[in-house]
Amino acid sequence: MSLFQTHKREISPRAVFAFLFAHWRRRRGVIAATLAAVLVATLAEVFVPLFAGRLIDALSLADREAAWRGATAAFLAIVALGFVMVSARHATYVIIVRLTLRMMSDVAADAFARVQRFSADWHASTFAGSTVRKISRGMWSLDVLHDTLLVALFPSVVALAGSALLLGWHWPVMGLVVAIGAVAFVALTLVLSVTYVAPAARLSNAWDTRVGGVLADAVGCNAVVKAYGAEEREEERLTRVLAKWNARTMRTWMAGTWAGTAQLLALVVLQASIIGTALVLWHKGEAGAGDIAYVLTTYLVVHSYLRDIGMHVHNLQRSVNELEELVGIHHQAVAIADAKDAVPAKVEEGRIAFEGVTFHYGGHRTPLYENLSVTIDAGERVGLVGPSGSGKTTFVKLIQRLHDVSSGRVTVDGQDVRVVTQGSLRRAVAMVQQEPVLFHRSLMENIAYGRPDASFADIRRAAELANAASFIEGLPRGYGTLVGERGVKLSGGERQRIAIARAFLADAPILILDEATSALDSESEAAIQQAMERLMVGRTTLVIAHRLSTVRALDRLLVFDKGRIAEEGDHDALVRREGGIYRRLFERQAMELAKGLGSGLAA
Repeated sequence: MSLFQTHKREISPRAVFAFLFAHWRRRRGVIAATLAAVLVATLAEVFVPLFAGRLIDALSLADREAAWRGATAAFLAIVALGFVMVSARHATYVIIVRLTLRMMSDVAADAFARVQRFSADWHASTFAGSTVRKISRGMWSLDVLHDTLLVALFPSVVALAGSALLLGWHWPVMGLVVAIGAVAFVALTLVLSVTYVAPAARLSNAWDTRVGGVLADAVGCNAVVKAYGAEEREEERLTRVLAKWNARTMRTWMAGTWAGTAQLLALVVLQASIIGTALVLWHKGEAGAGDIAYVLTTYLVVHSYLRDIGMHVHNLQRSVNELEELVGIHHQAVAIADAKDAVPAKVEEGRIAFEGVTFHYGGHRTPLYENLSVTIDAGERVGLVGPSGSGKTTFVKLIQRLHDVSSGRVTVDGQDVRVVTQGSLRRAVAMVQQEPVLFHRSLMENIAYGRPDASFADIRRAAELANAASFIEGLPRGYGTLVGERGVKLSGGERQRIAIARAFLADAPILILDEATSALDSESEAAIQQAMERLMVGRTTLVIAHRLSTVRALDRLLVFDKGRIAEEGDHDALVRREGGIYRRLFERQAMELAKGLGSGLAA
């Protein structure tokens, strides 16, 4: 499968407009005020040519006094219409600026909230950079969309319809020419945009998103790139993607260029039709000099609006294309959602039970677990042991409801995890990961993430319990030190101690430890092991064990093998079991450790 293949639902322009109108309905009053201001401004502009024609007619009068009065009246009307137009347009922009900014904030916040609730699998298989680009580009497309629909296309339609009606009132044939010409031009523009430009634009947007994904992937993993001296390889990778983006974008831009040329030719035909009709009317004596001035001035208004309609429709199409991916996020199903009647979890003791659980990952025919039943008592410390892929990590993910079981149920203090809110359930579980991820925020904020209202004294106490206070207070900015993206400014041991401090402060009744000492030096390992032992006191604890030497003191071990619990007991009982899986794993690790020590002594 290609790196960029995704299973996404195709979003139609209709879905995009439905999304937009749903947001507009929340602000009916603001939208109505915007349209009213645009209508006033446009009609003021439409009536200017009528008074320009009257001005010319007045100047042609033999009676200079009458000419002066007529011309002055027409002049004042034109000036008044100008002031009305300016005032109404200013009001339009004042209203639309606030409307657009508010909607941009809302759609970005809604998309972020939805992305936050997508499953862990979705996040694991989706480029973070691509997701950010979809949201930010979709958010900014609203600015173009509002300007195009409310400030450009709506007044264009009003101006064209008003001009055709006014001309038709004087000369029906002229009104018909303008109306037919305008409708034909708009139809041509829409056909070119929808059938010719839009498909190319959609494809170029997809590759623009992929560029963002490749950039984010390489920049986010820069430490690995540097470690392997792979800068040139990553640059070549980006170059290949940029070449595809370049070709697709060139196709889009050239499609827009050819469509623009076709529209200009259509405008030349319309210009010839309007001016030719005016000359025929003059030749027949049905129009005077002022009428011709009126027609020409009206044509200039019509021409400017029609010329811009082409650009506006292209902008509309582009902004709709750019909004499609954000709407796609809105339409993406949340794989694991709270039940409608979900209630906050009440977890005090931390008793965990798997009752006849069957679970299989999507796309896998064979279930990982089949009718799995096991109980972990409140306050019990349990190690999860077994080879890679045996089901240890999935076990703790089901407790946190990061996946849903296929059948059976998982309970915490007797509550099915599917009938409580996910947020309250996960707040009852503190987790220290093997590779802890920190936010690019201060150490204080990272420690307090599970309890943001904690006092500084509580934060400092948690750091002390995690053996982190000494190194934190040795930093120039202490607890205010920024740790870098994902905590890259700290060593592995320091990151682990911050994660343990975070778990101390969260003070959750259930603790999950994904063994955190396997890649650390002996001094850091000792400090972290000591902190973890403190952390386990009084909590139901699950330890995903990679090194079996760390689980000897636990109350019970569950030995997983191909999704089943093959063995169960404490370390002493399991290590004495002849032919047992745990004994085999323990002996293998003991032999590897002995070889390592022997090699070290020989050196």
